[in-house]
Amino acid sequence: MHSGDSISIYPAQSISEAVKEKLVEYTRRLSKALHVKGMINIQFIVSGEEVYVIEVNPRSSRTVPYISKVTGIPIVPLATQVICGHTIKELGYEPGLMREADYIAVKMPVFSFEKIRGADVSLGPEMKSTGECLGIAKTFNEALYKAFAGAGIKLPRHKNMIITVKDSDKEEIIDIARRFQAQGYKIFSTSGTARALNSHGIKAFMVRKLEQESPNLLDLILGHEIDLVIDTPTQGADRSRDGFVIRRNAIETGVTVLTSLDTAAALVTSMENKAKELTLIDIARI
Repeated sequence: MHSGDSISIYPAQSISEAVKEKLVEYTRRLSKALHVKGMINIQFIVSGEEVYVIEVNPRSSRTVPYISKVTGIPIVPLATQVICGHTIKELGYEPGLMREADYIAVKMPVFSFEKIRGADVSLGPEMKSTGECLGIAKTFNEALYKAFAGAGIKLPRHKNMIITVKDSDKEEIIDIARRFQAQGYKIFSTSGTARALNSHGIKAFMVRKLEQESPNLLDLILGHEIDLVIDTPTQGADRSRDGFVIRRNAIETGVTVLTSLDTAAALVTSMENKAKELTLIDIARI
């Protein structure tokens, strides 16, 4: 499963055999209908046992090098041979899904927000990642930790973090905040988020908003003692809002900023399950 600005996992961890069969069948039917010989790029959404097709392109995509690397299958050379008239079987492969690997590969997007003056860190429909890195291990948690480390997220240092989320995310942030607290993090929040966390037994220190007198949230960020900011922007937020200023100043001072609670949950999961010693995987031998 792949999206340019999201974490991708191979092999997929939560797709049933019935869904996999649908994916293969839909791919077969679409390829035949479009008379594709070579490569096809299909974007699916899986919800429960239902499979939906978002987009189909008779071309390659930037997913291909990633998939070739983690499966060991030379996809582009094979596609070239098929275009030239050879069949999959002639090239030594069987149609359908390949056997899943006995390791886990996690692709992590890499961003360059700190190098692009004025860019908002929050993600939207347009792709903003400027690269990718890869974590590979025998277990999901180790692969996930490697991927975060490869993307330049170096935690913890000071074990101080800021959490400020929109109202619709306050329920979901509770468990994530509790898990970061269990990792030894001191949590700072603006009034609304702090009240929500404290009411659930999570100690959060209330910090003044940007427009209020010092010391406020911006002073805290510019003090260079914050490891992480979790900030979920409201829809339609413009650059004058506190959220943009918080995210922009955090990035410019080298602080990791997350605007997705899914990513925040994945990060704390990787920290909880970090192995004492990371294993080495020779990608040339996969």
